Amino acid sequence: MEKPRIIGIGAEARLYLMNLFGADIIIKERLPKKYRAKALDLRIRKERTKNEARIMFRLSKAGIRCPRIVALGRYSIYMERLEGVLLKDKEISSREISDAGQILGRMHSLDIIHGDFTPANLILDNSGKVYVIDFGLSAMAKSEEEKAVDLLLMKRYLKKNLYSLFEDAYSKTYNDSGKILRRLEEVEKRGRYQIRTLA
Repeated sequence: MEKPRIIGIGAEARLYLMNLFGADIIIKERLPKKYRAKALDLRIRKERTKNEARIMFRLSKAGIRCPRIVALGRYSIYMERLEGVLLKDKEISSREISDAGQILGRMHSLDIIHGDFTPANLILDNSGKVYVIDFGLSAMAKSEEEKAVDLLLMKRYLKKNLYSLFEDAYSKTYNDSGKILRRLEEVEKRGRYQIRTLA
């Protein structure tokens, strides 16, 4: 068994790649925070790791494409490696962005908030399927506000025509989409007001 090698470091976690029994896997290890008391830090890292794994398992069970969990450690998640390209690194097709809208709609139907739903966390695998990744900010919640923010992140990233396709696919997939789209309008108005008052 080869030694894991670092392939990415974020604010909350470090990513490793290793080969286990002939298959490449990704290990996401939550990093300790020195500014937190040790006991608190251990508890937070353990709870966030469990929460992330629980959400990934629930999505997989519902047939929503995300990395499959291979094993779970106290502060780490071992998952399959997806071969492909991030949507942020390519020209996004109408089919791909519609797939992304359906994914978010299905997630919201399960009351799962992604927390950072952008093309940086969507990957097109080598078979042409779109997967959602990185659930470090995800949560189980019914909050219309948080669901609206998931949409807002995509709206800020995408060109208008692509966002329209995304929103249309989302609306057709999620029965309560109307409420979320109305809340999105409120969130955007508050954002514009705050920007004006800070200028």
